[in-house]
Amino acid sequence: MRFLVLAALLPASAMADSVVATRTIRAQSVIAAQDVAMVPADITGALTATEAAVGLEAKVTLFAGRPVRAADLAAPALIQRNQVVPVVYQVAGLTIRTDGRALERGGAGAVIKVMNLASHLTVQGAISADGSVRVGPNLQE
Repeated sequence: MRFLVLAALLPASAMADSVVATRTIRAQSVIAAQDVAMVPADITGALTATEAAVGLEAKVTLFAGRPVRAADLAAPALIQRNQVVPVVYQVAGLTIRTDGRALERGGAGAVIKVMNLASHLTVQGAISADGSVRVGPNLQE
């Protein structure tokens, strides 16, 4: 009898839904709505809404039936390694544009290394939404 009273007083653990992969998704693949599904399980670290995964790129291979975690996903790559990209330096009304070769791949907001094609110097810059790489003191603008 005491057990029943004690069980009634303890809070019931609520089941949460978690996102799992419906098929094996290779690294660097963009996730579509049919690639993920909700399962009635509280999986630590797993996303809790499919919308949080759709449109993002898998950083690692995601296996069917396994949880999809935020750390496994990133913005889709806008720039591929060895791609020639516009490099922009902008400060106080001065704008300098040149071409560079991307030494890494990445998506919007990622900081990558780029080799200036004119001087052959390697610089770091942030990838803008338009696919250019911003270098200098205002990387994230």
